[in-house]
Amino acid sequence: MHFATSFWQRAPSQRPLVVCFCLVSVLTIGCALLSLLIGAGAVDITESWSTLWGQGNEEAHFVIMELRLPRTLVGLVVGIALGISGALMQAVARNPLAEPGLLGVSAGASFAVAAALILGASAATLAMGVAQLGALAGCFFVMIAARLQGQFKDPVRLVLAGAALTSLLTALTSILLMYDQRAADEIRFWVTGSVAGRHLSNLVTVLPYFAIAAAITLYVSKPLASMALGEKVALGLGHNPRTIRYLVMLAVALFAGSATAIAGPIMFVGLVVPFAARALVGPDIRRTMIMCLPIGPLMIIGADILTRMIAQPAEMPLGVLTAMVGAPVLMLIVRAKRLPTLA
Repeated sequence: MHFATSFWQRAPSQRPLVVCFCLVSVLTIGCALLSLLIGAGAVDITESWSTLWGQGNEEAHFVIMELRLPRTLVGLVVGIALGISGALMQAVARNPLAEPGLLGVSAGASFAVAAALILGASAATLAMGVAQLGALAGCFFVMIAARLQGQFKDPVRLVLAGAALTSLLTALTSILLMYDQRAADEIRFWVTGSVAGRHLSNLVTVLPYFAIAAAITLYVSKPLASMALGEKVALGLGHNPRTIRYLVMLAVALFAGSATAIAGPIMFVGLVVPFAARALVGPDIRRTMIMCLPIGPLMIIGADILTRMIAQPAEMPLGVLTAMVGAPVLMLIVRAKRLPTLA
């Protein structure tokens, strides 16, 4: 009891990273197990538990292994990707409002996937490379727009540039789908953001992109920590800030583009997850990204469980629920007396 009290009374940067990581990881594992046990349909918790131990019937085995397990694993990977991409964007922009969904990255990937479907792709996974290019274009357009009159630190300019780009790309996507009913039917279930109906083959398709993005993230983590102290400090330590920014944008495009291609545009995860990570372990980018690993899946899988329970026997779109959670967090950050920067 005394340990718990003293733990939470410490400043976030003074809390043991291993303890925080283990606590959140336990919650994430428990949430993933719950995701396998709970869902719409005739297979209840007792029967699901028996199936996990090899005692269920054929129907229960199909529901657990073919429906719930793939969406849980997809939620795990998508949560990590969106959480890490949000932390990277906030670090390179030195702005806590930077987030792939808000700054046009997810909208760029969505537009690219819609265009690929109209050009003849039969599924979003076939347009994976195009989704990366769309996300990458979204990254660079919004960053260029934000820097036209200064640095990234102005949160208003950054958010306005992202909102304008997101609105433009969303409108263009809608126009494209108006002229192709097949693409509109195929993309309708995807565009609101969901991990339902995904297969392990979809996950295997995106894993190479995640692996490349993870390698880039490991490479830039130390230079990003140096850049938080100022570009002159980073230069003095032998890091090139411009090169680091380009590498970060590439990693964000790979993470966010892949997550959007497999699960659709899911807003605010890249905002809420780093926000929660910094609240737990402080602003250091390396500690933040480590904590994003369990917090991201916890948010996605937890939200996915709620989508199954709120509107039974139907399901609420995952993107709607994450927006309901993320919008208040955005307002909380904006309404703070002193908007924090990550410099």
